[in-house]
Amino acid sequence: MGTVRNVHDRILAAPAERVGALLDRLSGPDDPLFPSPAWAPLRLDRPLAVGAAGGHGPVRYSVAAYEPGRRIRFAFDPPGTGFHELSVESLGPGRCRIRHVLEQPLPPRERLGWLLAVRALHGTVIEELFDNAERAATGSVARPVRRGRYVRLLQRLSWDRPESVEVPAGAALLHAAFPATDYADAYALDLRPGMPTEPAAWEGTLLRTPVFGRTDREVLLGQDAGHLDYRVSVLLDAAARTVTLGSVVRIHNRRGRLYWSVVRHAHPFMARLMLRRTHRRLALAAGGASHLVSQGMDGGDNPVVLTS
Repeated sequence: MGTVRNVHDRILAAPAERVGALLDRLSGPDDPLFPSPAWAPLRLDRPLAVGAAGGHGPVRYSVAAYEPGRRIRFAFDPPGTGFHELSVESLGPGRCRIRHVLEQPLPPRERLGWLLAVRALHGTVIEELFDNAERAATGSVARPVRRGRYVRLLQRLSWDRPESVEVPAGAALLHAAFPATDYADAYALDLRPGMPTEPAAWEGTLLRTPVFGRTDREVLLGQDAGHLDYRVSVLLDAAARTVTLGSVVRIHNRRGRLYWSVVRHAHPFMARLMLRRTHRRLALAAGGASHLVSQGMDGGDNPVVLTS
């Protein structure tokens, strides 16, 4: 088993106290550092403190050490081992270094995954986090990083996938669309911090589809035809931090039943695809660090070291 050690750092023209104060807000509701919504947010089950557990995306860890204004160390959840740590070091008046260190023993298969994909994604997230720190502490970013094609491809492939759910009770427009329905389903995704929660922003989920109604949390789209009618609802639940796409179909005749007997097999795939595509488009357009990225496979110019 080999150990991956990955180091990223950046010198900022700002006092360590100012950058350290940003560090103390990591994972909070006003987190100025973690580059969401372009990336799955860092969330913990309680305020930042030793023992707080959570992670970002599929990566799970807990706070193993915390020195306010100076450093946070996260230990990876079992069966994994190792840590990643974010720290701020003073370099004198008006100057400091922000550093991220990841150290983790990995078996050969996981080490290959690190080399082929995880390293690029990890490096991008860290460099975007540094851009956010520099922007928040100094007002600008001297050399913003840029996302390469390979990272954009990996990001697209690893984007959140909708889960099948019951049609939400809160989807009032959808429930009232037809007196009776022949088919209904729904799919949901988590809303990332910074994503729009106004239904109007989500009207493009179904391209060139008429709007049948709006409320302050739901938009209803659809079309009527001689053989069947359908309605699609996009429901935004800011409290639960979810967006749900629900569909209902009303069939009129034999032609409609024949048509739907074929289309219904592709419908779940298409519904998930449309929600996922819109979710990603809105997240990347939401601002923050979403327009920034790192170059190349390493996600930055900092060293990646494999030791056995």
